[in-house]
Amino acid sequence: MAPEPAVAGRRLRPDASLRRRDRGRVLAGGSPTRIFRLTAAGADRVDGWLRGERVGRGRAESALAARLVDAAMLHPVVEPAPLDDVTVVVPVRDDPAGLERLLAGLERAVPVIVSDDGSADPAATAAAADRHGAAVVIRPAGGGSDADPPAGRRGRGPAAARNAGLAEVTTGAVAFVDADATVTPAALAVLAGHLADPAVAAAAPRVRSRIDEPGLLAFYESVHSPLDLGAEPSPVGPDRRVRYVPAAALMVRTAAARAVGGFDAALGWGEDVDFIWRLTAAGHTVRYDPAAVAWHRPRPSWSAWFEQRRRYGASAPELARRHGRAAAAARCPPWSLGVWGAAACGHPLVGAALAACSAAALARRLRSRSVPGWPRLAVELAFRSHLRAGTGLARALTRAWWPAAAAAAGLCPGARRAVVAAAVAPALAHWARSPKPAGPAVAVGLRMADDLAYGLGLWEAMLARPRPGAGAIGLDLAWADRTGAAVGDGSDPTDAAHVGAATVGRS
Repeated sequence: MAPEPAVAGRRLRPDASLRRRDRGRVLAGGSPTRIFRLTAAGADRVDGWLRGERVGRGRAESALAARLVDAAMLHPVVEPAPLDDVTVVVPVRDDPAGLERLLAGLERAVPVIVSDDGSADPAATAAAADRHGAAVVIRPAGGGSDADPPAGRRGRGPAAARNAGLAEVTTGAVAFVDADATVTPAALAVLAGHLADPAVAAAAPRVRSRIDEPGLLAFYESVHSPLDLGAEPSPVGPDRRVRYVPAAALMVRTAAARAVGGFDAALGWGEDVDFIWRLTAAGHTVRYDPAAVAWHRPRPSWSAWFEQRRRYGASAPELARRHGRAAAAARCPPWSLGVWGAAACGHPLVGAALAACSAAALARRLRSRSVPGWPRLAVELAFRSHLRAGTGLARALTRAWWPAAAAAAGLCPGARRAVVAAAVAPALAHWARSPKPAGPAVAVGLRMADDLAYGLGLWEAMLARPRPGAGAIGLDLAWADRTGAAVGDGSDPTDAAHVGAATVGRS
């Protein structure tokens, strides 16, 4: 069992999903959604934390804070920690200019090991490292003891390069930073602050796209980068809002990284997702903190951009073979599937009726637990759950399920309308919230091209293997039941599976 978060003495901030009712004695939110009912004293303590007070060191107070942090209703605000027990490992191949930029930004504030993965000119890599006092591990093209090079790569890939650097680390923590990224010592210090909690094995910053030259590609990457996981902090894992973090910038306890075997060098893509999921499966906590920011150089051309997305899709079947339902194309409670399925089949009134029934069912459960304000809370949670599930289904329809969607759209006008809505509505909603250097038609077209590239890679990889990894196109209907664990004191908790693993407990 994973240790509770060590939050005593820390400040906390609320998650964007947090809702408080009945003068703060009812809390709803988190990831997955949960409901807590607090005593008046507990509500007072939460009031204090939200005003900026630190968590006290009393057993009851720290236990309550730890439960709310573990439920992702509150997040720790960490203070930067010294970097005297951190080493940076940089995998690099044929990018001495990027390496130079990264090392200059680190300002020699932390030891660096540069792991060269078969560069055509290793002397240029070594020279850049030497100018900034970094050690170098040279891996010849095709050489070394890891797995054979992934298809299409001259070296053995970033996973093997990271492992080669990890083998040389002598400090308690290692920060993996790709050569096409930049990160400051201040950002690394924030990540190191998370490792002051013994439950946390890894922490990741927000990875934003660095725009060197203006243009449509640069803009698209700035708002749709697959490495940018948003402005809200979160614990990381398959059942969390942030399911994975990229290894473009990632700090890990050295012992934890070695205990799970490092990165799997047999994976050409998706090795960072696999690594994170193995860490969480081992009981470790991984945290995503956008208060720390790293900058990443996007692909230089549209063809390279398309190929990147295609390879991301191609990694999904292997992840599904290894991690099962964690890699499902979509996860959706049965109630929500009924709501959106009815609407897609041309019966919106039936979908609305099912949504109302789901809210009524949750209301009965909340009422049976004497949760104050249960009617409004049930409606709000059910609405948010259905909206979140619908967004996920629409994304899966245009990425993983596009062959079936295209066939259905060609045969049935009703299905055609549903497919068009799934492709257009999310892209338009995002366009409406973002800066607008391009019109809505261009925004929708680019998002559809993004999804098409991912979907092509996914299906190519599935059809190329005897074991296709069909879980990558699967729908996880059991997600709510699986994650609806008891919280609070565990006294007869109510699992409201139809709102996405909402549980009612008492603290």
